[in-house]
Order: sequence, then structure tokens, then C-alpha cells
Amino acid sequence: MVKTEILKILKSRQGYVSGQELCELLGVSRTAVWKVIRQLQEDGYEIEAVRNRGYRLRESGDVFTGEEICSVLHTGRVGQNLVFLDIVDSTNNEAKRRAEQGAPDGTLVVALEQNAGKGRRGRSWVSSNGGGVWMSLLLRPQIPPECASMLTLVAAMAVEAAIRRVSGLEGQIKWPNDVVLEGKKVCGILTEMSTEMESIHYVVVGIGINVGATEFPEEIRDKATSLSLCTDAPVNRAALTAAVAEAWEGYYGKFLETLDLSLLIEEYSRNLINRGREVKVLSPGDTYTGICRGINERGELLVETEDGVRTVMSGEVSVRGIYSYV
Repeated sequence: MVKTEILKILKSRQGYVSGQELCELLGVSRTAVWKVIRQLQEDGYEIEAVRNRGYRLRESGDVFTGEEICSVLHTGRVGQNLVFLDIVDSTNNEAKRRAEQGAPDGTLVVALEQNAGKGRRGRSWVSSNGGGVWMSLLLRPQIPPECASMLTLVAAMAVEAAIRRVSGLEGQIKWPNDVVLEGKKVCGILTEMSTEMESIHYVVVGIGINVGATEFPEEIRDKATSLSLCTDAPVNRAALTAAVAEAWEGYYGKFLETLDLSLLIEEYSRNLINRGREVKVLSPGDTYTGICRGINERGELLVETEDGVRTVMSGEVSVRGIYSYV
């Protein structure tokens, strides 16, 4: 898109870029360039226009648009087909609709606001405009369906790495799919898939990161936080979205090499907030406590009990001292 390309050029230059140069680089008219500059200014970019000198980008702030994400995105596949929406029921639902219409692997759906955001186990996810990054990644992996659950752990690693890169905050992972800051949840991940016989039609990995939210509903107030509550420095949502996509490609590539987490297990376990702590495993018909010893190569939680080490594939895992569990 011309808008994205002009934005990239302005970001790459320290000084002014003449309108004529933009015309020649992009093969468009001076009028088309001027219209795009006006659109960028309306989006919130501070662009200085000086006669006989051209245009200069002064400030972009936290502009959150599809063009801004594309201008800072450096990936081979993820987000190269980007769907950016002002409002949607949920980015996961939209990604699934796009998947059914033939959208390619790596499609990234991002929205300013969700009015029916989804969490695990049918829970809702508060996702207002300006409150965070709401995104879903569409995958068409050639892997056995039983391997798909590990993608949730891969996504958690990508989010933790992206938050650290963009904000400097050191997060941790609460198995299997929450990213935690200062003992509270800052990100949730929901993975859904469509299978056909013994193969995967598609997988959708939904990610919700609380960025600018300062208030939460009473029922989650003691469990949830946001990046803005944990740092005084502003966090650019477009940069965070791009960082998640870029980190995902690195971790996902390692996963595809082995179709398990053997190349990632050390890093995941190092960032696992459960590790070495007492956990309470709540699953249908069985509740027990033990000490978390990390994960295995299949992404299962290892819990040491009096009767030996047990593996946890699913179920709620409560951790003493985390999310107000005592």
C-alpha cells in the first residue's frame, strides 16, 4: 500500500523527503502523495510539511493502525497478510472466518476493540479500545493434531520476549498460557483449531495483552494488571504487536524442527513462575498438590507429589502466591 510505503520512507529518513522523490519512488502523483500525508496526519502522526523541502516525520506516538504495524514489522510470513479492524466480536472469530474463506498461513488479525473477547473455558476477556493489543494468528501447520496444544506455550514465550524487548519489563509464564507481571496476569492466550480426519485444517492463536488499561472489573482486579501499571514509560502497541510476531517466528521455527518443545524447554522452564513452587492441580475427579518441576518436551507440567512425579495435560493449576491463591 502507498500509505505504508510512504510511512516507511519517512521513518527511514532523518531529514525531509521531497514530494517529487516520493512520487518517483512509488510511481504515484503529487496529489496522491499529498492525500496520503493528510491521512497520516489524521491518524495522529506529526508530519511537518515545508515548501521546497518536503515532508518530515516528527512524532508518531502510540498511533495504532495497520499501516503503522506494517511499517515496523520484520517477518518472513506472519502478518504479511494483515487484517486491521476498528471493532470486531473477537479476533479469534474473525481469524476463523477468514480461514474458512481461504486466508493464507500467517494471516494476522488485529483489532482496536473486541465486543465479545474470549478467554479460556468460555470466559470473557475485557478488551476495550486503547486498553491493549488484541490479535489472532492464523496458522496452517503440517503437524499432527496432538501437537497443536504446544503452540499455546510457544505463543506465551513469544509474548514474554516481546514485552521484555519493547518495555524492558521482565515477565514470567504461568503454565500453560498466561504471561505474568508482578504476580498478576497481563496476557492471556486462547488456541483453537479445526481438524479434518487426522490432519489440521487450521489453528488460530489468540493473544490479548493489557497495555493501557488502568481499571479492571472487580472480579479480576486482584488478578490482572497492564503494562502501563507496571512501567512509567509509554508502550507503543504497534511495536509490541510486531515484536510478538517476530518472536513467534523464531520460536515457532524451533518447534517445527522437532514437533515438540525440546529446543525450547530450557528457556520456557527458566521463565516459568510455577517452577519450584507448590501448585494445586484441579481437574475433573482429581485434586492434588505438589511441587512444580517444570515441563517436559510435550509441554506437560511436571508436578512432584509424595507418590512421584505426575504430568498435567490440562486442567486448572493454582499456584500459591499467584493470583491471590493461598
